[in-house]
Amino acid sequence: MPKSDFLKEVVARKKERILAVKTQLPEEELKSRIKDMPPCRKFREAISKPRVLSLIAEIKKASPSAGILRENFDLLGIAAAYKEAGVQAVSVLTEEDYFLGDVSYLNQVRAVVDVPVLRKDFILEPYQIYESRAFGADAVLLIADILTREMIIEMMQLAESLGLDCLVEVHTEKELKKVLNLKAGLIGLNNRDLHTLAVDLKTTEKLYLLIPKDKVVVVESGIRNRQDAMFLKILGVNALLVGEAFMRSADIKAAVEEMMGW
Repeated sequence: MPKSDFLKEVVARKKERILAVKTQLPEEELKSRIKDMPPCRKFREAISKPRVLSLIAEIKKASPSAGILRENFDLLGIAAAYKEAGVQAVSVLTEEDYFLGDVSYLNQVRAVVDVPVLRKDFILEPYQIYESRAFGADAVLLIADILTREMIIEMMQLAESLGLDCLVEVHTEKELKKVLNLKAGLIGLNNRDLHTLAVDLKTTEKLYLLIPKDKVVVVESGIRNRQDAMFLKILGVNALLVGEAFMRSADIKAAVEEMMGW
């Protein structure tokens, strides 16, 4: 994107969407839906097995940097392929304008797979935490760059009260310091700069060394092949979050097996 700031753009658009959706589906209705729902699947537990590199396989139709990733976007078929491949968790992109996602995808995917489902979106308000739970997420992504320290604490507490895990994503040392002080147990290292959309795998190398060993670390963005996966396994991270490499593949199950060596 030419010299624009993607993150600012997507956050402004997301704020408009939240305002609109609140009028159609009030928070009180979400809360009443949640009361009768079964417990969440344990996301943190699923992706933090000792000495195992776990995979969170992502479902997304498009991305702002690459455009449409999968013309023949068969949501349930993709979910079934991930289940067959034996992934440890599934990430579902629900952002509507730039990734062509939908919050309704969460429940649909959860009905197909038997592993935890992560909602990946630009979460700015507590409303979206209730929404995530009501629509079938087991965990949510929180992006440190777009939330104040106080908001991250509030979101994490609310999520915990609803049974949701939080993957707190950082891209810089400053964001990491903000998050480590909050005792976040699940940390996502995003190799993509969400302002410029540039990807640099050195981001993980630099930040991983600063993270205490009791944290669960997930690496996101720019993981293309078996070589990348092996490098991260040797580095010692707990899990990879991979979407684009699988979305572009004609045979998703084979692509997963090839990357992970399963």
